[in-house]
Formats: sequence, structure tokens, C-alpha cells
Amino acid sequence: MPRKPSKSPAGKGPKTPARKPARIAAKRPTAAPVDLSQERIVRALETIATHLSAQATPDAAPDSFERADAFVWHPDGRLSAVPRVSRVELFLLKGVDRMRDILMENTERFANGLPANNALLWGARGMGKSSLVKAAHASINADRKAADRLKLIEIHREDIESLPALMERLRASSFNFIVFCDDLSFDGNDASYKSLKAVLEGGIEGRPENVILYATSNRRHLLAREMIENERSTAINPGEAVEEKVSLSDRFGLWLGFHRCSQDEYLAMVRGYCSHFGIKIDDEALEREALEWSTTRGSRSGRVAWQFVQELAGRLGVKLAAK
Repeated sequence: MPRKPSKSPAGKGPKTPARKPARIAAKRPTAAPVDLSQERIVRALETIATHLSAQATPDAAPDSFERADAFVWHPDGRLSAVPRVSRVELFLLKGVDRMRDILMENTERFANGLPANNALLWGARGMGKSSLVKAAHASINADRKAADRLKLIEIHREDIESLPALMERLRASSFNFIVFCDDLSFDGNDASYKSLKAVLEGGIEGRPENVILYATSNRRHLLAREMIENERSTAINPGEAVEEKVSLSDRFGLWLGFHRCSQDEYLAMVRGYCSHFGIKIDDEALEREALEWSTTRGSRSGRVAWQFVQELAGRLGVKLAAK
């Protein structure tokens, strides 16, 4: 039997779906979360900008180099003053007389505003290469007025790519600078040597007239032998590949070679240190102990002589202060 249509309530027509615009509008996501997200992004960007501003180092004032005679360069643009340089007196460096005289003459010409060459001090370990650079700098400054003093700036091997930025920093100064890199060498696929090549010679700006570069290395060509041989064996044109890297050392006008010292030179170093620091010991005993020390170390050098003197002074209760 067919069902009867249900009756609508009195006074009302057929039932129609209720419209709920208010509820639908209420359930839609509001714009507030979007605004909050954008606000968080803005705050994050402001925080990053603040940190970057804090890390940025303003350019040094023109007179900032008056603070000291020696500085250490950092790749972020900072120059840290070194109030007291770790060095030995020039006359204590034995067995390097010829190299000492050449470097001193070159450094003095540069300090007087005359043409001078970049210098590469290469050779045996512990023979006073870096000591000679620091001693020459101190010796040149000994009798100079504050405005005429040479400034020594050390740049670490791993920061050599920032060398052009350092050159730009020094170019505007009225002082003359020795930029010094100790134990400079390149291995593997290290391409940072190209920054050094451009500064030494070949770049558009070139080396500033008030800057000279001194570097020390155990290698004459600044590259490991296996690195050169690998270039020779793998390159399409071996001669050109090797020439590009070997040419780096050619851009130093002075090559000063340091070789292993003789026994007499080694003993002269030991005696010179003992005399300078007032270490009293019988000469025969000193010679015997010094030679025994070098034998246990397997080498004779200025560094080994200094290490022996430190051992001897400590054993005898003598402080290493010049008399």
C-alpha cells in the first residue's frame, strides 16, 4: 500500500535544506595563522640580519696600525695585534750568515722605500727560516721612529685565499708591511695557490708598493713531489700543467736555501745560547751532552740546539732570560 506523504507542520510549506552560512563561515580557517606565520618569518630574518651585523668587522681606522708592530690576519677581516713577538736575537742565528745578510739588505731597502723583492726561505727543518724573518723585522725597527717602523703581518697557510682582501686593506695605509706566511706549501687539488700567484705578480692591481711578502717552506717549489708527478702523468699536456704550479715559486725574487748544519755549527748554536742566557757548564761536558742530544733526535739544527738548551737550563735551574 503506498505510503501517504507526511504532512508538514501547520503554516509551513515543504521542508527545505536549512542554509547555514554563519556556521560555514565560522568553520573556514581565518587569516590569523597566515599572518602569524609571516610574522615569524619576518622575526627570523631580522634575527639573522642582527647576527650578521654583529659578526661584520668595520674597516680599521687609518691609525690602528700604531697599536703594535706585529699583527695576525684573520679571514673575517680582523687584524689581531701581537704586543710581544716570539723571536730570538739576530746574532744568535748561527750557520745562516749569507742568508741573513741578503734578507737584511732586502728588508732594509724596502723599509727605506726602495725597490725590494718578495722572498722565499726554503730548506731543512729547524734551521731558522721563520726565526730569521722575525729577527730581521725586529732588527730593522730597532732604531726607527714610530712613524717609520715596519709592520709584520702573519697570515696562516689555510687563510691564503683571503690574501687579496688583506692587500686591499693595507694598500691605503702609510706604513710599510711585511706579510709573512710560515710553512707555506700546497697539496692535492688545493687551488688556493692561484690567489698567491695573482698577488705576487700578474694581477691587475698587483702587489701594493708598501707590501712585501716573505714565506718559509720545506719545499723549493711549494708543492709535494708526488703532486708534481701526478700532474705530469695525468695532464693532456704535462709540461704546461706542471709549469703552472712550479711557476709559483718563480714569482719570489729571492730564493734563500737553508741546509742542514754541520756539527761545528750546531755546537756554535748551543754555546751561543748558553752564553746569552748565562748557563754555566764545563765546555767539555756541554759538547758531550749536546752531541748526545742531537744523536737521540736524529738531526742537528737550530731547533734541536734550542731544545737542548731548554732542557739544560731547566735541569740546572736557570731561567731563560738574557743576561
